[in-house]
Amino acid sequence: MTSAIRPTLTMLLLLSALFGLAYPMISTLLVQAMFTDRVEASLMKGTNNEVLGSSLIGQPFSDPRYFWGRLSAAQYNAAASTGSNLGSANPALLENVKARIAALKNADPENTQPIPVDLVTASASGLDPEISVAAAHYQLSRVAKARGVDEHRVREAIERCTSHRQFGILGEPRVNVLMVNLLLDGKIE
Repeated sequence: MTSAIRPTLTMLLLLSALFGLAYPMISTLLVQAMFTDRVEASLMKGTNNEVLGSSLIGQPFSDPRYFWGRLSAAQYNAAASTGSNLGSANPALLENVKARIAALKNADPENTQPIPVDLVTASASGLDPEISVAAAHYQLSRVAKARGVDEHRVREAIERCTSHRQFGILGEPRVNVLMVNLLLDGKIE
């Protein structure tokens, strides 16, 4: 009986040390070395090294000087992440879309472009940090006027904050709302 306990305990300690300590530590070190820009919640830091937000979590913006992101059914609360769960036939969804269209037209009455769908619908998670390039271009003139800057400068900021398709084929080009707003504020470079 005791002859079976010793090898069993030895294997338990060895495997616990290997898979409970060594493997997680090596994995963590490799990930931190390979993906330095994505660890620690992808926190965006300003010129004074203060945390300004996360590039992975959407934030509410309502000031005309800022680009507006997608709607959030969770009020941008990561702990309550959820979609609106309103079906396409639900009258409440139609009312939400109409209200958002009215707000967008009211904020920029001279804009006659079609409103991109991602500006009037909520994201599935309620935390989407990005909008389509079309949604950013739709808001370009409003942001430039409110800031009193040339549209070319705002367009350059959009281009700098655009993530393109992964591997050239996956996903759509998209603009990180927090990043473009911070860039225009001069809080990041």
